[in-house]
Formats: sequence, structure tokens, C-alpha cells
Amino acid sequence: MSEALDEVERIADPEARVQAMSKVMADQVKRNVRWKDERSQMVFSLRADGVSLRKIAARVGTSLGTVQDILRGHSGSWKDRPKKNDESEPGGGIG
Repeated sequence: MSEALDEVERIADPEARVQAMSKVMADQVKRNVRWKDERSQMVFSLRADGVSLRKIAARVGTSLGTVQDILRGHSGSWKDRPKKNDESEPGGGIG
């Protein structure tokens, strides 16, 4: 796979190279959705089989934190995560 991306970077004509890069990036956005879904299904399947979180991470080739996020149903960036002391929660926020 890396060889194909290297070939795009070796395109001599700058305009053709950037067009090829744009095409690859647009396709990858669509592909990432499918790949994340497949990875999530595998994580849930392995967990249902009783596999430990660390072993799941090793088997699917990702971090322990990512496995935990998948199992918690979180897929956004850190900035979108609820704060532990959210003001909307009782006792949360600055008083």
C-alpha cells in the first residue's frame, strides 16, 4: 500500500500530483468509515469471546485506549468528550 502512495508522490507534474493526492484523500475519508466499523465489530466480537482488552488491542493493531473508546461508544476527538466536572452535572463545574 505504501508503494502506491509513494508512486503518487513521484508524479512529476505538480498539478497532476496534487489531483491524484486529492483523489486518494477523498477516497480514504469514505474508506475510513467502513474500516472503523469493521474494526469496531471485531473489538466487540473479541470482547464477547472473553478476550482481554490488552489482547484485543494487540490483535487488532491499535492502542488499549482506542479499544476502550470503541467499547464505550466514543469515536470523536478529545475536545468532544464530556468533562468529568461538567457544569451540567450536579456538583460539577466551578462553584
